[in-house]
Amino acid sequence: METMFAPWRMEYLVGDKPDGCVFCKCSVRCDDYIVFEGKTCFVMLNKYPYVGGHLMIIPQRHLGDISELSQAERKELFDLLDISVKVLKEAMNPHGFNVGMNLGRAAGAGVEEHVHLHVIPRWDGDTNFMSVVGRVRVIPEDLETTAAKLAPLYKKYIREVENR
Repeated sequence: METMFAPWRMEYLVGDKPDGCVFCKCSVRCDDYIVFEGKTCFVMLNKYPYVGGHLMIIPQRHLGDISELSQAERKELFDLLDISVKVLKEAMNPHGFNVGMNLGRAAGAGVEEHVHLHVIPRWDGDTNFMSVVGRVRVIPEDLETTAAKLAPLYKKYIREVENR
């Protein structure tokens, strides 16, 4: 049997959780994995991804409930969803996507106090059996390389949305 290591997951599983919000600029947010910064929302790679290219679209404002989103935030969130799908298609050529929000701890929200939308590229046959069998995820590319691929493409697609 071959052994695969994903040591970055252990930091999340057993490490101390920082005080403050990991998504708020004025708190403990780390900008290393942000691939696009909009007016009301931003896009960042998930530091602990399900698969390579796992993005999150996050309002700048600290909101715990989707009913608190302004019209501008809702519009930009969904514009960035459209753009993110295009960016991931061009950069990574996935066969499909999972898109969703985990609202509340019971629904699986790891950061329930700040609304965010997951955009997860998927490939035929990527059932990620390691998650089931070995309780680990195998991500074939480091986050810095993925961020370097995705970030420049946002400029290309944001112009399309602005010209609608």
